[in-house]
Amino acid sequence: MNSSHEQARTDPALGSGSGAMTSAGTASSAGATAAGLTATLGLAAACWVIAVRQMSGMDMGVATRLGSFAFFIALWVAMMAAMMLPGAAPAVLRRAHAGGGVRAVPLFIGAYLAVWALVGVAVYALYRPHGSTAAGVVVIAAGLYELTPLKQHFRRRCRESAGSGFRFGLCCAGSSIGLMLTLVALSVMSITWMSVIAAGVLAQKLLPARAAIDVPLALAIVGFGVLIIIAPSSVPGLTPPM
Repeated sequence: MNSSHEQARTDPALGSGSGAMTSAGTASSAGATAAGLTATLGLAAACWVIAVRQMSGMDMGVATRLGSFAFFIALWVAMMAAMMLPGAAPAVLRRAHAGGGVRAVPLFIGAYLAVWALVGVAVYALYRPHGSTAAGVVVIAAGLYELTPLKQHFRRRCRESAGSGFRFGLCCAGSSIGLMLTLVALSVMSITWMSVIAAGVLAQKLLPARAAIDVPLALAIVGFGVLIIIAPSSVPGLTPPM
């Protein structure tokens, strides 16, 4: 080993070759990071455009209808890509660095969105146009879920390295399901609520958990649910215009 170090010191060509290999590896890693981030955020941006166009005019508050199964699932996946992929970008990059480079990104994202597609199937099967009381109960339940150890467990897993997109999707679904049910309860076709929930999901994925922030937020969601039940007319867009 000493002789090889001596050779590297005495042979400038050998030393420069090692440095070039290191520089090439660093450049390749940086390129993979940039490409993976661009692909992830670019897809999210495109899906925002698609979702906004498709949802235009469909928001009827708690009386919103989902349309046909094929239409809803296609729109739901676009919505999930728009809302979830920005927060999933760190995990996508970790997966690209762990193995496969940029080629691993489409498979990871596809598996991740497959989980949310399954959630969409469940939503379509269970959803019915409903009243403000039902919406308020769901929102209260979502706020209480934010305080549970199960929620905190899944939230931690979302911030850790996940081997596959499907496994990561399960963790993120477990972490964000309360907020997503809030969207469904208020109006699954509301661009405004979609934006609000997306901001909340992004913050929870990127920021560390802090009780001083998380607990008041959860209680605020519970309080909002109570408001929906006792004074639904005070929530804009909750019920369709007469």
